[in-house]
Amino acid sequence: MEIHPGLIILSLVPIPFRISALTQEQNSLLAYPIEQMATIVRDVKFRCTCCAKCCTRAFNGHVFLLDRDVRAVKMIDPDAIEPAPDPEFCDQNGTYYVSGYALRAKEDETGSCWFLENGRCRIYETRFSICRIYPYMLHREPDASGTVDWRQISGIDQHGEYDREIEDEESLTIARETKEFEHAFLSQEIAFLEYVQEYFTRHHLRHVQKVYDDRMRAFVKGVPIRVMVFYDGQFEEHHIRTG
Repeated sequence: MEIHPGLIILSLVPIPFRISALTQEQNSLLAYPIEQMATIVRDVKFRCTCCAKCCTRAFNGHVFLLDRDVRAVKMIDPDAIEPAPDPEFCDQNGTYYVSGYALRAKEDETGSCWFLENGRCRIYETRFSICRIYPYMLHREPDASGTVDWRQISGIDQHGEYDREIEDEESLTIARETKEFEHAFLSQEIAFLEYVQEYFTRHHLRHVQKVYDDRMRAFVKGVPIRVMVFYDGQFEEHHIRTG
């Protein structure tokens, strides 16, 4: 499990505000015209060259999985998942809470995906939602200057080629699948926040940033931590350590 102690923790923002922001994002997504996304797909002309860059932690960080993909992984190889990095919350007792699972990466130089062998995906026909739509995406994020706008494609000019003519029907299919994935991701994030809010109230818990930071520093030094992973509407408990 990879964690970045230096990241700004969104858990400092009250949960109701975060839910409201994600709901607004979801509403904007629903209003985004499919035809506009399809036009961008056709204009970019992306063609996968099987370089496998997107299948490495060095290029893509971690691969977050939707619940439906976690169910598939558990049937294929339960060892292929781990708690997603950078937990959103830590209670006063030192337990962390994260919104889902990520694909495990190997301990090689680039952090190759668990399922990558000899530069090829060994479960390609049953690969997961994000793997099927990548490099297409559809969400709002700040650019290098801080301006927030739609991002539709990831890693342009960093992988693949851009010489493929894409038919109208295929571009519409890609656009629909991308929009559906982003909607499902936002729904899962909102459900997680709603559940954390209810769970903390029921168990008299609260997020404590100092405990988060102290336990994270200890974790980096090898002390195990307890992580509750949100999956299928509830928490699953994990105890993890570095290495």
